[in-house]
Amino acid sequence: MNREKAREKAVALVEQMTVEEAASQLSYRAPAIERLGIPSYNWWNEALHGVARAGMATMFPQAIGMAATFDPLLVQELGDIAATEGRAKYNAAKAHGDTDIYKGLTFWSPNINIFRDPRWGRGQETFGEDPYLTGEMGCAYVKGLQGEGETMKAAACAKHFAVHSGPEDLRHEFNAEATKKDMAETYLPAFERLVREAKVESVMGAYNRTNGEPCCASRELMGHLRGEWGFEGHFVSDCWAIRDFHEGHHVTDGPVESAAMALNAGCDLNCGCTYEKILAAVECGLIEEKTVRESAIRLFTTRYMLGIMGEGSEFDAIPYTAVECEVHLEKGEQAAREGCVLLKNNGMLPLKAESLKTLGVIGPNADSIASLIGNYHGTSSTYITVQRGLQDALAGKVRVLCSEGCHLYKDKLSNLSYDRDDRLSEALTVAENSDAVVLVVGLDETLEGEQGDTSNPYGSADKKDLYLPESQRRLMDAVLKVGKPTVIVLMAGSAIDLGEAGEKADAILLSWYPGARGGKAVAQLLLGEYSPSGKLPVTFYHNTQLEEMPAFTDYSMKNRTYRYFGGKPLYPFGYGLTYGKVEITGAELQGDKVLVHLKNDGQTTDEVVEVYAENRGSELAPTHPRLVAFARASVPQNGTAEVQIAIDPKRLQVIDRNGQPKEEGKVFLYVGLGQPDERTEELTGQKVICLVLNG
Repeated sequence: MNREKAREKAVALVEQMTVEEAASQLSYRAPAIERLGIPSYNWWNEALHGVARAGMATMFPQAIGMAATFDPLLVQELGDIAATEGRAKYNAAKAHGDTDIYKGLTFWSPNINIFRDPRWGRGQETFGEDPYLTGEMGCAYVKGLQGEGETMKAAACAKHFAVHSGPEDLRHEFNAEATKKDMAETYLPAFERLVREAKVESVMGAYNRTNGEPCCASRELMGHLRGEWGFEGHFVSDCWAIRDFHEGHHVTDGPVESAAMALNAGCDLNCGCTYEKILAAVECGLIEEKTVRESAIRLFTTRYMLGIMGEGSEFDAIPYTAVECEVHLEKGEQAAREGCVLLKNNGMLPLKAESLKTLGVIGPNADSIASLIGNYHGTSSTYITVQRGLQDALAGKVRVLCSEGCHLYKDKLSNLSYDRDDRLSEALTVAENSDAVVLVVGLDETLEGEQGDTSNPYGSADKKDLYLPESQRRLMDAVLKVGKPTVIVLMAGSAIDLGEAGEKADAILLSWYPGARGGKAVAQLLLGEYSPSGKLPVTFYHNTQLEEMPAFTDYSMKNRTYRYFGGKPLYPFGYGLTYGKVEITGAELQGDKVLVHLKNDGQTTDEVVEVYAENRGSELAPTHPRLVAFARASVPQNGTAEVQIAIDPKRLQVIDRNGQPKEEGKVFLYVGLGQPDERTEELTGQKVICLVLNG
């Protein structure tokens, strides 16, 4: 049902409640109210890249890998799949009277924070460092989750509002300071788009303070959200974030004051237990009863829109057999293939099975399930690692020799070994006896992730630098010295500097955390069954360039991300190679669109055409041209293709120091297969086409 009708029902229902009953509904574990026929409901569920933490589900690539597809239509399909499986699992649980955590239809996804610093452990959950790309992918995923029918299929949640991207170990006490320009240009645009364009049903507040105010009770942020943008859904705190008001931020004296501060500011739902003090706050005059009821109305409006208050919906018929069905699994594999980024290739790839007798597969992530899944993941009935994917693809054709090579980060695999590197001799033996080597290295959720969820050797969920652990560096150096043709498959959720190994390797394929069956997709790409076509949604820096950046705790955009970074990156945002030989042969303006002509003298491949804008003569413009549009195109072997890309005029504005948009400077558009920067041209050998928009 539409929001107006759902709200009418919610108002009528809440009017029948006592204030005690209404207050009880503002907890993520909302109890049943039997006299009114209201079932219990747990609001906490996750679907960052498929339904998570709730048993079996189709697991897509981690969000950063989804972003690398530059394919919003596919991401919307993935959102719809998550909603379908969420409904299937909800229907099954409901049939058994199970309303526990992770069984509901309110998914606290997507994470649309800006991945501004490559050390942030949770950056893997985001759609990268660019506000425009993040908005595109975020809107697509929300539309997929929520659907466009009379009944909302599932409720999405834009998180974490706002200005939140580490450090993880300070988040419960930290104050992120950002200028009005940085707020309007970088930190808020994706949230605004998800509210205005995708009609996201929920927004989650961050743990930290922003410009002095706790995000879950920020008058400034709520002014944007409910005032300027017209948000009508419900607002939820991050888990136990309201407790931080008095224990971490020290802006209140205790839980009663914290509950009052959050609820009065417009935080409707508490993930945590602080709202148990709402009635005490009402009794002492800190909260009015009408405020309690308004939040309850917002929450029941969502439940009515989902069709789960007894009225039923078309989604009640979705069977449990929809979970991990063949169509869903195939879409997950497509996303993994499209998201892998070919960073380097001297001609070694694709591997030709007919010219190989033996292939060596070496590395701690070669047969690692953890390296497939990222964080906030579900459970798969089948996992296909890179090693398994290659073994399956080459069965009966090529002998595959394997070695773990080293521990992910420890000096040795066996505690009883005398020396470190106790698997190194095996790895070298495998390399020596192979015609080519696939060296699979990287991280997993134990090394980068959310505070409390990781067990990394650095004592936090963030990275201390951009290098791989020393055990892996020693392995890479030793294997590469053997001299066999070697491709490095890098599995990680963030920027990595491979150092000398990256220079010596014949090819590098970045697979991110590609999902439960991602090893099959990686094998297909390595063997040339498909061409890689992903693009970097983040900048890959040299580790030494961290010294040039502001402190991790500095939220200024100065010298951060491709828009403001002053150095030459290792691999630029928007960069990625293919097996094709695609070039743009022409581009022309057609009103508010750009028509782009492509030709391909190589293997059939997808390509991503990227359009960047520069406002010359404006002191308000970012340091470098910024992404304003993109589109994927399939270009056949020895063939041509055309793609028409719409340019939103709002993307061509600059932001002044008061956070206001301005039309300023002469606008130049750069059309290419990457950024209009020196490093991209150096890596690809291709120049962009420049179009003058206004003069």
